[in-house]
Amino acid sequence: MSQYTPPIRDMQFVMHELFNAEATFKEIPAFADMDADTINQILEEGGKFCAEVLQPLNAVGDSEGCTHNKTDFSVKTPTGFKEAYKQYVEAGWPALSCDPEFGGQGLPVTVNQAFYEMMNAANQAWTMYPGLTHGAYDCLHAHGTPEQKATYLPKLTSGEWTGTMCLTEPHCGTDLGMLRSKAEPQADGSYKITGAKIFISSGEHDMAENIIHLVLARLPDAPAGTKGISLFLVPKFIPNADGSLGARNPINCGAIEHKMGIHGNSTCQMNLDGATGWIIGQPHKGLNAMFVMMNAARLGVGMQSLGLTEVAYQNAVVYAKDRIQSRSLTGPKQADKPADKIIVHPDVRKMLLTARAYAEGGRALCMWTSLELDKELSHPDEAVRKEAAEMVALTTPIVKSFITDNAWEATSHCLQVYGGHGYIAEWGMEQYVRDSRINMIYEGTNTIQSLDLLGRKVLADGGAKLMKFGKRVRALCEAEANNPAMKEFIEPLADLGDKVTKLTMEIGGKAMANPDEVGAAAVDYLRVVGHMFYAYFFALSAKIALEKQNSGDNFYKAKLITARFYFQKMLPETAMLIRKARAGSAVLMEMEEELF
Repeated sequence: MSQYTPPIRDMQFVMHELFNAEATFKEIPAFADMDADTINQILEEGGKFCAEVLQPLNAVGDSEGCTHNKTDFSVKTPTGFKEAYKQYVEAGWPALSCDPEFGGQGLPVTVNQAFYEMMNAANQAWTMYPGLTHGAYDCLHAHGTPEQKATYLPKLTSGEWTGTMCLTEPHCGTDLGMLRSKAEPQADGSYKITGAKIFISSGEHDMAENIIHLVLARLPDAPAGTKGISLFLVPKFIPNADGSLGARNPINCGAIEHKMGIHGNSTCQMNLDGATGWIIGQPHKGLNAMFVMMNAARLGVGMQSLGLTEVAYQNAVVYAKDRIQSRSLTGPKQADKPADKIIVHPDVRKMLLTARAYAEGGRALCMWTSLELDKELSHPDEAVRKEAAEMVALTTPIVKSFITDNAWEATSHCLQVYGGHGYIAEWGMEQYVRDSRINMIYEGTNTIQSLDLLGRKVLADGGAKLMKFGKRVRALCEAEANNPAMKEFIEPLADLGDKVTKLTMEIGGKAMANPDEVGAAAVDYLRVVGHMFYAYFFALSAKIALEKQNSGDNFYKAKLITARFYFQKMLPETAMLIRKARAGSAVLMEMEEELF
């Protein structure tokens, strides 16, 4: 019974009014012809595909799941998934932001990411198949040999072949330095790879004729730890010289995981029994190459949770406007009915507005990061590329962690709006809660992302990247300091900016004496910084909404109210988080292991 309407209007607001993406594209020769009308047409057509083709399959995928054939190791995807993928490929969607040299359309990453938000909202499990493929494309495009690119990129671009990344092993997840898969060099320049991988999303399926696995393994002379990991390209079917499919490679799905969510995606245990592979990049430098795909995946996971937040919010609003239960505290609002719609109740509105604010804030953060990524990859000015790369590095753990944490809260709130119907499968809400929970875990748990932000992205460079974003915050606050209408947004934003600076310095000083201080503060710290980004974007949005609030367009009225709600009801969380972050590690570490 769930439904989905692509949020095209808000996407247009963020892209065109909030960030003026067209002006950024004009600075990049490859995108100089991109204009608002073209972008809008792409989003509208993409939205139709998501709403009409993918969304109806979401519940089907959840109820059916994937089926593993233990005899031939094949996996059958849920009813309709294969046919939807065929439509996706025939329409040219896989090629949207890929390099024209390999058959791509050469459009900005920003446009592709907006499309992926809609796909994830409509059907996250299905979207993981093309999503991982795009990550494999990015990795090969950045680190593949000319021969590898010529053989594999056109097929990945067209969607004829799909891709995966094979990292995790039964005994090691995040700590990849412990992996045991082995790669033996062969006389012809290839490698024979043996090992077992687990939790491999989209590892085996029936939607494409070939699957390209990017596999981490160790060479015989590999040093211990992460400095001894190499990356290999291991196709399910080894291509012939003419690009046709050749021999079946011995990389097989031994089983699929039965998990609490995203049932429509095949999460596989992959066994490599002397599978033929080819090295990508330099020996023992596999993580450097794989991080291209891993960082793309982390941004993609944020997009998954953004989509779930949006679709859960939409359905909860529809229910709240229809369900009648109890009377308004200020008197009956529907005197002709035995009760009022539940949307009259303040707490229901708080839950709905929380989900709405997290969706709008997350959309702004994702689109801003995507624009920075477009500048990093394609801008002609090296200085612009360098600063954009720093901003992408800074925001990647925030996109992955802050948005997925928020989606868990938002989907839970939206389920709560349904009351008892929320946990009944036919309404669709409990699936969004289950699907959202894994996003906080895979592609590096949110604790790992928090450590990455605080340790590597902030403290490691003395806060240089964070200060560059802080300059944007200060510039807005100074520009609007004498605007009375903006006072309710600017004052708390400026205050939070100052507190983030002080908190960062305090944690950095304590960590010099005790590194556990970073681990104790990191999760709370990331949420504080995430709120600073959201507050900045909501303040910018409020400025635009104030200027257009008398235009007669209720969109701006709603945008302004949502910004006010965020500042009044959500941003105050930072006071608690800062206090927790400052509390330190002593109380966490003083309990001896046997006392747990």
